[in-house]
Amino acid sequence: MWIFIVKRTGLMTLTALCLTFLVFFLTNLQPNLEKLAKTQGNMRMSDTQVEQWLEDRGYNQPLLVRYSEWLGVAQGFVFTKESGKTVGRCVKPGADTIPNYCGVLQADMGWSSVFKDNVSSIVSKRLGLTGWLMLFVMLVMVPMALIIGVLAGMKEGSRTDRSLSTFAIITTATPEYVSGVIFVVIFASSAVGLRWFKGSSASAMDEITIANFSLPVMTMAFYGMGYIARMTRASMAEVMTAQYIRTARLKGVSFRNIVLKHALRNALIAPFTVIMLQIPWLLTGVVIVETLFNYKGFGWLLVQAASNNDIDLLLACSMVAVFVVLITQLISDIGYVFLNPRIRIN
Repeated sequence: MWIFIVKRTGLMTLTALCLTFLVFFLTNLQPNLEKLAKTQGNMRMSDTQVEQWLEDRGYNQPLLVRYSEWLGVAQGFVFTKESGKTVGRCVKPGADTIPNYCGVLQADMGWSSVFKDNVSSIVSKRLGLTGWLMLFVMLVMVPMALIIGVLAGMKEGSRTDRSLSTFAIITTATPEYVSGVIFVVIFASSAVGLRWFKGSSASAMDEITIANFSLPVMTMAFYGMGYIARMTRASMAEVMTAQYIRTARLKGVSFRNIVLKHALRNALIAPFTVIMLQIPWLLTGVVIVETLFNYKGFGWLLVQAASNNDIDLLLACSMVAVFVVLITQLISDIGYVFLNPRIRIN
């Protein structure tokens, strides 16, 4: 098991380096850098002035050098102008000292050109807000999806199976921006009259209540539960036709005990992986929901970073997303080994 974990961790590290380098390359393309120079300097800057601005701040260095500086394995670029002003990656406004290394390994993700603050503090705050949203969505989505999948798979082909499977397909086929608008119209607007919840979740950033947090949770849970339910239903239907289930029926074991003691545990092995993969989807899939309900979490931050060409912030958001995907995949693989004895024996 430890050898497996070490191998997976090494592969995960290599994958993270490749993906972050790809994102770094795309965000540091010349048009993006020129746009950054004009945004931070002057929109009327000439090409010569733009080139000088980039040169003074180290953006004209080789790509691998700048990537090493961003990781924190190479010394950060520092340049002192003729006027005596010092600029560079490691130079932070208001800081008394200039460190030699200022990268991801030093927990320094850069400076946001839009929010005028450390990227690390911005990302941690917004990620915490989205973490609460993800937690409540998982608490609602996973139990409901498992119940629907198990009930549908217990008696394959029955009326209950067809009804629940149709409902699961409808939830999966309905995008968040459609179901979110529908929920707002039904539960928050005066058009129907059911003003149970608030159409905006901006106040949930300070205090979470049922009124301001139910609609975004319902929207994401409604979309995600269908896929888990369908996977659970397929796994449950396969288990119910297994030989040991038939043997238990012939021995006179009650249907309830067959489902709870024999079929359910084996049927939940495959959905476990699917459930773990919902965490990366929730992290990046909140873009639409947070924008729709004005909840300024990680998804909203990602949109702001991309639309405002905030390179350091965009890199940090991408790195967090890559890290979450790889970690959840590792946990999924380890959990699958523990749940499936045949994999563990091999």
